[in-house]
Amino acid sequence: MKAFEWMVGKFSTDMGIDLGTANTLVCIPNEGVVLNEPSVVAVRKGTNDVLLDGDAVGLQAKEMLGKTPGNIQAIRPLKNGVIADFEITEKMLRYFIRKVHNRSFMVRPRIVIAIPSGITAVERRAVINSAERAGARKVYLVSEPMAAGIGAGMPVADPLASMVVDIGGGTTEVAVMSLFGIVHSESIRIAGDEMDEAIVNYMRRNYNLLVGDQTAERIKMMIGSAVPLEEELEMEVAGRDMMIGLPRRTIVTSSEIREALLEPVMAIVQAIKATLENTPPELAADLVQQGITMCGGGALLRGIDRVVEQEVQLPVRIGSDPMTCVARGTGEFLNQLDIYSRVLEETNDDIAA
Repeated sequence: MKAFEWMVGKFSTDMGIDLGTANTLVCIPNEGVVLNEPSVVAVRKGTNDVLLDGDAVGLQAKEMLGKTPGNIQAIRPLKNGVIADFEITEKMLRYFIRKVHNRSFMVRPRIVIAIPSGITAVERRAVINSAERAGARKVYLVSEPMAAGIGAGMPVADPLASMVVDIGGGTTEVAVMSLFGIVHSESIRIAGDEMDEAIVNYMRRNYNLLVGDQTAERIKMMIGSAVPLEEELEMEVAGRDMMIGLPRRTIVTSSEIREALLEPVMAIVQAIKATLENTPPELAADLVQQGITMCGGGALLRGIDRVVEQEVQLPVRIGSDPMTCVARGTGEFLNQLDIYSRVLEETNDDIAA
């Protein structure tokens, strides 16, 4: 059996996975990010049977969100950064692993998975079990802030403070790191999804217009901002009128969406402040020069770096290609597994050859 595992492993491509609430990214060492798809699966309602022999996963499934007939259901199996549906997550991971291997069945790769720093031991075990059942030969877990720091090129191995703010779909991870360790971290379940929800609530409250989560996400991406813009934007939005129940269009402005996003943005700022308040003085002094690096899809919200900079009075920069920082970090872990293994949570005591 071990010989078979070894042989299959030799023909498998090891991969790093950013298993996100909104999107799953796969990084291959020396190749970069090779897959970036929504964490969505379409199933037959009342069952866990994936449609179309597994093809209704990722982008195809996201297009079905809110638009499925009664017998089909589009599911996001992760909620707030953790697995909400074990079986569907397993099937989604199996699909992504096979897709990277050109749909080959006989693959047993080693996998590094980034997880939120605040999840429980039970939730970590659920991630490991899902990956193993999906075909992983061995699973390593690494905290998202550490992966983001590595992916953003921060000096996390040095006796120097590195601070990262990773705003994902389900969680925002804030951490100060030094010497391959997390000195202090805050993990809050306020991130991109809550921003979308805030927009949905604003449209319902101020326009009596019911819009879906995908529409809210488009509004956020097209005209959302955290600070006043030099030239304010506007957008036509369609939804269902809550008074008469018929479709209706209206125009919303970036200033209105900024108002809608104020609460989640300030919650993220408070998490950053809480982390800084718990940072030892010597490391806090380093941050005056080092500043804060922001990653994740939420870092793309216009002006959010300026809000953070203004609130905490430290230099703030957006990481290069912020959406892929965590995934690139997992790939770097695989590249230098012997060095980085000290910050990995392993499923076995030894590192697989």
